[in-house]
Amino acid sequence: MTAKGEAAKAGAATARQQSPSAATDLFTRHTRAYSADCAGRPMTVLQAGATTADDLGTDALRAGGSNITISLIDEDEPITRAAKAKHPSLTGCVLGDLRTLPLPPRGFDIVQCASLLQRIKHAELVLDRLIGTIKPGGLLLVRTSDRDSAAGFLDRRLPEALRRVIWHKRHPGEPGPYPAVYEQLASARGVQAYALLRGLVIAERRALGGLAGGLPPGPYGFLATQKLVAWLSRGKLTVEHEEMLYVLRRPEDRFARIL
Repeated sequence: MTAKGEAAKAGAATARQQSPSAATDLFTRHTRAYSADCAGRPMTVLQAGATTADDLGTDALRAGGSNITISLIDEDEPITRAAKAKHPSLTGCVLGDLRTLPLPPRGFDIVQCASLLQRIKHAELVLDRLIGTIKPGGLLLVRTSDRDSAAGFLDRRLPEALRRVIWHKRHPGEPGPYPAVYEQLASARGVQAYALLRGLVIAERRALGGLAGGLPPGPYGFLATQKLVAWLSRGKLTVEHEEMLYVLRRPEDRFARIL
């Protein structure tokens, strides 16, 4: 499961699906700050959903002397196998059933859940397992599409051919699109409720896409279609964003409260 040397550079290389973004900036900043707190000891990172992961800036940290070990896992699906075959940096990625794949308890300083929740079944069980691998005081970096957004609704309901057009406009040359499952956890309110119930501290959050911007442009008329869908939903769906980013901390103090 652990990719070392050149293969471990996937922590940065798996961000190939998009140019530097708000997600990259946010997660890199928190990874860098955590690395500074780890000065003098190794730092361990788990990228779950490695084939859709954002850059965490680990190459630059290694160049500065940080001792970082990265492990890569993803759901075993035809699309993830295609992504792994396409990119040598994913050679060390382990594909399997994320409900049962062996994971070390409290084995990682940082766990990245990368555009994973919206594309898997049993998302809450999988996230529970990922939380169990985080050391007290460690970070969980979550990026998810929002089922309560107009874009999330379209991703679930559009024919596969149209989903493919949107994907390839935003991720040219990359295998995709990924499955559109969207359980309740794959939403802003789902992640926030989960954090509250599990005692996780939300250190920072950010919206992407829709009116918030920050994503590569979709096909012509895609944003206008989102606006129309949001209007027709009478407020049940939002066009304010498409995705949400969360930086969550597993408290060392069990009485810590969400900010």
